[in-house]
Amino acid sequence: MKKIDRQFKDYIESHKLESRKSAYGLSRTIQNSPLAYVVPGGHNNVAIYTHTLQIPKFFTKNDCRNFEKISSQFYTIFEKTIRAYWADPAVRELFHFNPRLEQLVMHPCRYSSLVPMLRVDIFYNEETGAFKVCEFNTDGTSAMYENQMMDRFLTENNAWNALKPDVDHQELMDSWADAFLKDVYEASGNKTPSIAIADYLENAYLPELYAFEQLFKERGLKAEVVDVRDLVLKDGRLSCAKTGTEYDALYRRAVTGDVMNHYDESSALIEAFLSDAVVMVGGFQTQIIHSKAISEALFSPVLRKYFTEEENAFLDEALPLSMDFEKEQVEMVLDDPSRWIIKPKEGYGAKGVYAGVDLSEKNWKKIVNDLAGGGYIVQEYIPHYRTVNIDLLAYDEFLDYSNLTGLYIYNGKFAGVYSRLSDGGIVSTQYNERTVPTLFLRNEEAGAPTEG
Repeated sequence: MKKIDRQFKDYIESHKLESRKSAYGLSRTIQNSPLAYVVPGGHNNVAIYTHTLQIPKFFTKNDCRNFEKISSQFYTIFEKTIRAYWADPAVRELFHFNPRLEQLVMHPCRYSSLVPMLRVDIFYNEETGAFKVCEFNTDGTSAMYENQMMDRFLTENNAWNALKPDVDHQELMDSWADAFLKDVYEASGNKTPSIAIADYLENAYLPELYAFEQLFKERGLKAEVVDVRDLVLKDGRLSCAKTGTEYDALYRRAVTGDVMNHYDESSALIEAFLSDAVVMVGGFQTQIIHSKAISEALFSPVLRKYFTEEENAFLDEALPLSMDFEKEQVEMVLDDPSRWIIKPKEGYGAKGVYAGVDLSEKNWKKIVNDLAGGGYIVQEYIPHYRTVNIDLLAYDEFLDYSNLTGLYIYNGKFAGVYSRLSDGGIVSTQYNERTVPTLFLRNEEAGAPTEG
């Protein structure tokens, strides 16, 4: 346990009633903020909101250096992967994209950063610096606004106010706007573009989309959140059928899977992209990295020949074993449930993800038999690094929580961290996820381990 974590734990234990009041106050603040929202067109009108814990996540300067190195290595590998996909039919065969998607993926990128927005989710050991990959996110990468708001809400935390740790705070909103506008300017020379922030709004994290809309407006730019299905292309200009606003640039938050599922309803976006009528950040080449097929492709000698010896060694250390989940793997997966996790090849938000450690023998057997051969991968389950924390809205005692560390990478540069914890085997909203603010300690001594 880090020294700073021990200080928080000791303070909370010695001020339990005050800390419980603090936890309830913070929860009320979250529920009265934009972080609580109702999904448009959802099945009910109950608001979804962020849940948190009492001890924030603290990383050291050394952790920051590790994150920068990990980010740089993955970004370099991914740019090589995309270029190999464009150039080599054998690499394209590894991904099995349908012809419609392949046409989009093959379209040339108009700016130099092939993956403008990337979040690499890792299981990071804070004691050793070792890590394993959970997944890669490009399309629809989110939670920058949630990070910002949770940081602001630290003033509601009684232990934070009492201990006043010496830390550096993250900034993930303005820095992404800077990266986005850099790409737009590089592609078009336009310093004052009119911007569409586009998604299928029933699937969107709306508080963040509207926060970016406001941020761009504060910079003197025209910006609108728009449903992809409301876009129209006329006389070479992309616009919104409802507002009539014409757009020069588009921040694509719609994941590629949703675009393909709504392909016929998304013709304006697709045609505008293929005709270069709008600068789209990011282009569909990012799907090569976002696809779960990347987990297996990075093991293939067909792709490995494009990487250096050092890069291949890095991948061997970083990647869990992954393979297509076919009928012939059923017996292997059933024999050792705690070793495996099953994921859909396409998707997001851990939907349809199942870990053997979380399920009864009966449920695991049913899921394994139902999903084998059905468009899933099976992956080595990585035991999570666990840290002590407490949810005073639900428990009186401290528990060990699984940690998932998301590394944001903007135009190839490490930008910050998204920290999520869970008392289950999968860290995701549908599996009891808790989001905590992330800070970087200025004093390395505060990150030194303590006993217990």
